[in-house]
Amino acid sequence: MKIFSNSEIKDMDYLYRINLINSCSGFKSANLIATKSDKGITNVAVFSSVTHLGSNPPLLGFVLRPTTVPRNTYENIKDTGKYTINHITENSVEDAHHTSAKYDKTISEFDVTNLEETYKNNFFAPYVKNAPVQIGMEFLEEIKIKANDTILIIGKIETLHVDEHILSDDGFINLSKGKVTAINGLDAYTTPKLYKRLDYQRPKEIHLTQ
Repeated sequence: MKIFSNSEIKDMDYLYRINLINSCSGFKSANLIATKSDKGITNVAVFSSVTHLGSNPPLLGFVLRPTTVPRNTYENIKDTGKYTINHITENSVEDAHHTSAKYDKTISEFDVTNLEETYKNNFFAPYVKNAPVQIGMEFLEEIKIKANDTILIIGKIETLHVDEHILSDDGFINLSKGKVTAINGLDAYTTPKLYKRLDYQRPKEIHLTQ
């Protein structure tokens, strides 16, 4: 097994290091976060850091890189308080990945890809059309991570749209049925296959002998 020390990681070639560290944590969620500015210009960008924070209230978080350069997603969320999280599927991988390109805030990624925006129930921010899971979010708070100047954005689920064919009777969303992708590292997309669901686990009875 190859071993990398912290000092070796620091001295690595830049591209090798970001590939190594971005992929060592395992598969990550693949989502498109869509926003709209207070001037009405939409924005959509790929993120691999969306994570569950709690079910009651229903909270999700995601990490933003340092705001030393313009971050249109961040600016729109702070200005309007609304954004959507949309799952990426096999059919949208190429267009979703292209949203990582740095466009000026006056240009909508919806206009330079085949991704389509759609609106539901008068929610301010756009959803990504045909995404099997679409989540309308309300911004709650941000936590600045001092170790590397990134920002954890925390939001509340305001509305959740799920394609019925991937929704189980017990509320479980079977992402495999929706061909929802995950990200390995920065640029490798994969479609996970459901292997097995297991029952809620309780401690085993242990009989101690004296």
